[in-house]
Amino acid sequence: MGLLYLSPSIILFGLFLFYPMIRTLYLSFFLTDGQGVPVSFVGFENFTYLFQSASFQKSITATILFVLYTVPLGVILALFFAIIANEKVRGIGFFRTMFSSTMGMSVAASSVIWMFMYNPAIGIFNKLVVALGGSEVQWLLDPKFALLSVAVSTIWMNTGFSFLILLGGLQNIDEHLYENADIAGVSYWYKLRKITVPLLSPTLFFIVTVSLINSFQTFGQIDILTKGGPIESTNVIVYSIYKDAFVNYNVGSASAQATILFFCILFITILQFKLGERKVHYQ
Repeated sequence: MGLLYLSPSIILFGLFLFYPMIRTLYLSFFLTDGQGVPVSFVGFENFTYLFQSASFQKSITATILFVLYTVPLGVILALFFAIIANEKVRGIGFFRTMFSSTMGMSVAASSVIWMFMYNPAIGIFNKLVVALGGSEVQWLLDPKFALLSVAVSTIWMNTGFSFLILLGGLQNIDEHLYENADIAGVSYWYKLRKITVPLLSPTLFFIVTVSLINSFQTFGQIDILTKGGPIESTNVIVYSIYKDAFVNYNVGSASAQATILFFCILFITILQFKLGERKVHYQ
């Protein structure tokens, strides 16, 4: 009876998750034609070629840098906003709405807005730079700034979700703990370090895990803002998979990259659970 009730979910997961995963792993060992049909078995040659490819090495570097730019800053910013929004002051509802408003915008719409803001001629960032006495910057066309520019827009897009989850975690902390701390006369920073952060650690653990996975899978803003350029400085692994599969029609190589990405995310997630969960405290 239990399997009968679960069967719709099992069928959907099988069709749209498990079958594509198995098919991708299968295709990674083959050379394929333009339609993605396996032509000849090559074993690990696709993987060997990738690790020897300068383009794939740049893609790995860009992905790691992107993760380092977005995850720590994004989580810290969301935590800062959540702590502010958790204060019981008049009008705080307006700020909660503003901090979470990025959740209501699609990646495409947000990327177009940031594209105009980064525009060298009419963008607000260059106007600020010029007003401060600097020279115009090619934010999305200069390899030194392109990845960082996309990372800033990504942090802005993802902050709303992280903020809401962290705010919910803060509001679940027992108020009596803070009352006891006030009676003891401890400082605000002591309460933050000894009460707020330890009891918020399960929520923080969840947010860091989800943020890491999402940052490895970033595609939309890269496609709209830079298309992997300039000089492959923003060619993260997911965009490299897209180009190989749907631009170059090299499905075997794209499948090998997808397999590598899957095992990288799996390894990092397992490592995070092994190491990070030790510091998680539950009420």
